[in-house]
Amino acid sequence: MEITNVSEYEAIAKQKLPKMVFDYYASGAEDQWTLAENRNAFSRILFRPRILIDVSKIDMTTTVLGFKISMPIMIAPTAMQKMAHPEGEYATARAASSAGTIMTLSSWATSSVEEVASTGPGIRFFQLYVYKDRNVVAQLVRRAERAGFKAIALTVDTPRLGRREADIKNRFTLPPFLTLKNFEGLELGKMNEASDSGLASYVAGQIDRSLSWKDVKWLQTITTLPILVKGVLTAEDTRLAIQCGAAGIIVSNHGARQLDYVPATIMALEEVVKAAQGRVPVFVDGGVRRGTDVFKALALGASGIFIGRPVVFSLAAEGEAGVRKVLQMLRDEFELTMALSGCRSIQEITRNHIVTDWDVPHPRRAPRL
Repeated sequence: MEITNVSEYEAIAKQKLPKMVFDYYASGAEDQWTLAENRNAFSRILFRPRILIDVSKIDMTTTVLGFKISMPIMIAPTAMQKMAHPEGEYATARAASSAGTIMTLSSWATSSVEEVASTGPGIRFFQLYVYKDRNVVAQLVRRAERAGFKAIALTVDTPRLGRREADIKNRFTLPPFLTLKNFEGLELGKMNEASDSGLASYVAGQIDRSLSWKDVKWLQTITTLPILVKGVLTAEDTRLAIQCGAAGIIVSNHGARQLDYVPATIMALEEVVKAAQGRVPVFVDGGVRRGTDVFKALALGASGIFIGRPVVFSLAAEGEAGVRKVLQMLRDEFELTMALSGCRSIQEITRNHIVTDWDVPHPRRAPRL
C-alpha cells in the first residue's frame, strides 16, 4: 500500500517495533490529554485563502540563525533512534542533509556527535540536557562545537522526567546492545534496569533539578554557539529567555511527555511570539503532521517548525528513505497550501491568512434600512 501522508507511518512502526520501543516513542504523560490536544488544536485554525494571485513560482526557502534552508521544516531532537532502525541518527542526518534542512541531535542519541558529523555536510543543532556534573556538560558542548554543530537547543522543561505510564508498565530501558553514545566514555552511557521506568531513574540520578536562568547565562560563557531555549510556553518565560541572551525560542511541551494539561504548542505559540516582539525568532514543535499545520504555525508567527515522532516512525518503517519521504511529503503539502492560500514566499504568509477559534468574531454590520 502506498503511503500518502505522514501519519500513516505510525501504524507501520507499531507493527514493526517491539512494544516497549513503540510505546516509548508514541506515548505522552499521564492522561495523554496534551498528546491528543497537540494534534487536535490545529483543527481549530482555518484558512482565509486569497485568490487570483500568480502562484506559478513558490519559494519556500528561509533562514534560521543565518543559515539558509530549503523550507521551514526541521528535525526535532528525538532520543535513541537506533531502537527504531539500525542506522538510527546516521539515517536521519543524511535525510535532513539531502532535504536541505536542519537536524537537531538529541543528547540521548545512540550515535555520537562525531559519528553524526561523519555522515557528511549538513546544518545540525545539538539538543542539550544539563547534567549535575557540569564538566560533562562543558565537554559535550565542546565536542558538539568541534563536530561542526551550529547551535545548542537547551531543553528547559525536564528538571524531572514526566510520568509516562507506558514506560512504567513496560519497565522501559535502553536495549543492552545500545548505548547513549555521547556519554559512553563517561560511564553515563548505560541505563540500569529499574522497577519502573529505567529512563526516569536515569534522569533522577543524572539530570540537574536545580537548573535555572543563571545556567542559561553560564552556558554562554562556555560556548559561542547561539542558544535556543526549548520548552517555553508563556510570555513571562519568553521575556526572561531574551533577557538571558537566548538567540531563539522553541515553543515546546516536549511532545506532551512532561506536564500533562499544558496547552497544545500551536495554542501557546502566539502568546510567545507577541512577547518576543521580533527580538528573536520563535519556533514550534509538537503535533505537526501536515503541510497545512506548517502554514498555520508560520501564520501565527513561527519562523519554522520541528518534527519529532514522524521521524522515528518513518525511520522504523523504511529507514533513511522513510525520513526522506516524510520531509518530501510535508514539503509538497506545504507548497500546495501556500499556492492555494495565495502565498508565493514565506514572507507573504500573514496572520490574515488564518482565523482561529480564539479570534474575536467580526461584528456583523447592522443591515441598511
